[in-house]
Amino acid sequence: MRDSLNALPMELLAPAGGMEQLRAAVLFGADAVYLAADRFGMRARAANFALEEIPAAVAFAHARGVKVHITCNILMHDADIAQLPDFFRALDAAGVDAFIIGDLGAFAIAGEVAPRVERHVSTQASVANAEAAKVWHSLGAKRVVCAREMSLADIARMRQGVPDDLEIEAFVHGAMCMAVSGRCLISSYLTGRSGNKGHCTQPCRWNYKVGTGEGAGGDAPVEFLLEEEKRPGTFFPIEEDASGSFLMNAEDLNMLAHLRQLADAGVNSIKIEGRNKKAFYVASVVGAYRRVLDRQAPEVVAAELLDVSHRPYGTGFYFGEAQQAHDYDGYEQQTMHVADVLAAGDGFLYLLARNRFEEGQQLEALVPGGPALPVAVTALNWLPSFGPDVHDEDAPKTVEEALARSSALDWQPAPLANRSCNLYRIQSDAAVPAGSFLRARTFRRSARHGN
Repeated sequence: MRDSLNALPMELLAPAGGMEQLRAAVLFGADAVYLAADRFGMRARAANFALEEIPAAVAFAHARGVKVHITCNILMHDADIAQLPDFFRALDAAGVDAFIIGDLGAFAIAGEVAPRVERHVSTQASVANAEAAKVWHSLGAKRVVCAREMSLADIARMRQGVPDDLEIEAFVHGAMCMAVSGRCLISSYLTGRSGNKGHCTQPCRWNYKVGTGEGAGGDAPVEFLLEEEKRPGTFFPIEEDASGSFLMNAEDLNMLAHLRQLADAGVNSIKIEGRNKKAFYVASVVGAYRRVLDRQAPEVVAAELLDVSHRPYGTGFYFGEAQQAHDYDGYEQQTMHVADVLAAGDGFLYLLARNRFEEGQQLEALVPGGPALPVAVTALNWLPSFGPDVHDEDAPKTVEEALARSSALDWQPAPLANRSCNLYRIQSDAAVPAGSFLRARTFRRSARHGN
């Protein structure tokens, strides 16, 4: 949590699916990051961290005053439990600050073998009332992560009913699951890949076609309806366009405008979902929430969350029933991430290309702590000696090595940056630090829908 007297008193907890995302989260204002090792995390498709890589990740974060929480929140079976003592001991030795645990047996083992490390109760445990939270606290929990189905009023009531030293964490941004606290069997049933083991294929997002049949006269199609057993006689039509229907497609959560209310309800830590997301996404979302926590007006910052890939936004269960995006499944964004800023100096920005940009184009620099800065692509140059297509034995192996070895004569004029993961530079006196991102204001939609 920042020391600023003006900041809202809540920890900003950011996702880190890999080292690039961790660096972005730290640079753009996270107070803590959460990540997974190569086992026991609910985002098995993220890059994640090998166990031997976690000490370096922890050291990087701690050197900058940022805590590291490790997820261990899958559905546990005996084979998993048997691995946990050595796993927790290794993470303790790496210096991690907290475990995020959903299983009671795993929770007990962590307390026995790594008592120094805080234990946080995962949202997978569905803690939705003060009595459940108090039981976890009595067993040694430092924090509970609220069930995502709780309203703001529910959280405020729970805060009043639990000990002052039990912290409350709540999700504020990112993808929502249509199942209770993410516990779902659909993926396992349809594909054999269990969401409860970190391998969700998101079948709730899939396009389900609605069948048609002949009416009584043989001419009219049957209208398909749903009837909910508690409301007999009330029918809900299953509608579809040319692409089908999306019945379980939850809107993305966005609580940027309501951080003051969360703080007033007694939330200690706000959590951003997204360990499958890229560094540009992490930087954009973390930066937006950091600015509002530091008392910038939400309406000034809100557009930043439209610039990154997202589904239609909503407020989840905080103010009523969560809504579904019935019309389509997909993402849209107002900008395109085109380059990472690796270094700045001597009037140049040194860039790692991610998407196409060109000489004379007007870009924006996403920078920590403030609004984006205008950047014009001027004197675009390319470094031919580095990139995924360069296979010379003496070629530099890393961007750091490539930049260190390059001279002014090595850079070649290029009207277009169209080689992904190649190095480019442009002339610029803008105050853009290393670790920033360049984006182009280009609308993009990736969706399965009929509009």
